[in-house]
Amino acid sequence: MFPFLLIFPLAQITPSAPPPPEEIVQQQQVRPLLGTVDSIPVFNSNSPEKVLKEGILLSTFPASGKKVPTAHLNFPFKGRFDIFAHHVAQAPTPEDLRTLYLGIILHNPGKQPVTVNILQAASYLSQPDAPFAELPSRSENILGTIFAGPGDRVVNDILRGQRQDTFPPQVIIPPGESRMLLNAPIPVSGLTPPLNGRSTLMRLWSNDTVYTASLAMFAPKNPDDTERAPTLEDWQNLLNNGDLSGPRDKTPTPLEQTNKPIIYGRVAGVTQGSEWKALLIDDPKAQHLTIPTSGQAFSYPLGALDRGTLGTSQIQSAPMMVRYPDTAYRAHGNYTLQYSLTLPLYNNTQNLQTVIVSMQTPIKEDQLTKSGLRFLNPPAQQVFFRGSVRVRYKDDQGLPQTQYLHLVQKRGQQGEPLVVLNMKPGEKRLVEVDFLYPPDATPPQVLTVQTLNNASSTSSVK
Repeated sequence: MFPFLLIFPLAQITPSAPPPPEEIVQQQQVRPLLGTVDSIPVFNSNSPEKVLKEGILLSTFPASGKKVPTAHLNFPFKGRFDIFAHHVAQAPTPEDLRTLYLGIILHNPGKQPVTVNILQAASYLSQPDAPFAELPSRSENILGTIFAGPGDRVVNDILRGQRQDTFPPQVIIPPGESRMLLNAPIPVSGLTPPLNGRSTLMRLWSNDTVYTASLAMFAPKNPDDTERAPTLEDWQNLLNNGDLSGPRDKTPTPLEQTNKPIIYGRVAGVTQGSEWKALLIDDPKAQHLTIPTSGQAFSYPLGALDRGTLGTSQIQSAPMMVRYPDTAYRAHGNYTLQYSLTLPLYNNTQNLQTVIVSMQTPIKEDQLTKSGLRFLNPPAQQVFFRGSVRVRYKDDQGLPQTQYLHLVQKRGQQGEPLVVLNMKPGEKRLVEVDFLYPPDATPPQVLTVQTLNNASSTSSVK
């Protein structure tokens, strides 16, 4: 006699849904970030992000003599300025696998040669230069070989003061002429899906006035139907006769319309600010930052923006100096802005204190609804921060340390320590935290200083 078997159709066996994440409220003070953004202008080309129609991405040339005057914002650069461009190419149809080229042109309108020094510069494709990949939440990155995505890799290079070999140290532009700073492909052929992106960041200095533009063009064809790179003449023709590239991104919500769901929009214009420097101290008369009492913490927002100030009312988004009317009103997210933060920590107690400094990604809100920052356990699936952070400090043996740490944080993630210090009674310890806000990250984050309970150990820190 065979045993009796109960067989259920697979369709009737449904796995139970995972429990919703637990909300963790970190009761603490959130302080406005001290310091301010500098006045260096940044050519910021990020709209449209996905380019299906060739044309002008961003032009600061004068409108005179141009076929479409409204495509030109008439903003001259002189001295220090940055150029940032982040765009994606996608095959318009499965059969249309033409290579999209990104061009960045500089023009000398004067009667003397202009010298432009390229201080730092990097440009990378998603494929094959910097594919998106799953990475740990915290990795040692001393060699700069850990990154996911072209924006992550670009700011990683610039944080280290590098200039990619493809860029010369200097460009000299004769009077009335133009030169290409970048003439680079974004290929999609052979990729599945046929989608690719390029991120570019340059820090420049010019001894006289120049105008610049970023342009998108499908590769022209040779007589034998093969593709070729556009020439300077091709780019100048597009600049003079072309219209804005497309499709246009979503139109942003006017900032005064606070009763509507907000669309931040993408940036196409000149933003004010390349670096935010801050000396984080107790008050303007103090020379130090007193650590929190045992078991307590305080935080500073990073990338605070409209409707996401975490109770500080501070908006860090860089202002727009010029912009297209259908693009972002501010540089929400501050892509490529360098945060240079100095923390002169001071243990004002009579006890040895364990202090940690960390970066965290709390749930975005304008006012703290529960008197503290809110986190999720486990964090949500969306990656909100992916980039490298440099930390400099003296360790517990008094030896100077410089660490590059690559962080990956999801929405609601509390994060791991950047540094752990065992501070003696009355001891002062300087900690410096530097990073460039990576393209494709989602603000805000916070920099948190926490003192563990005396009974706690560093192993209890998440």
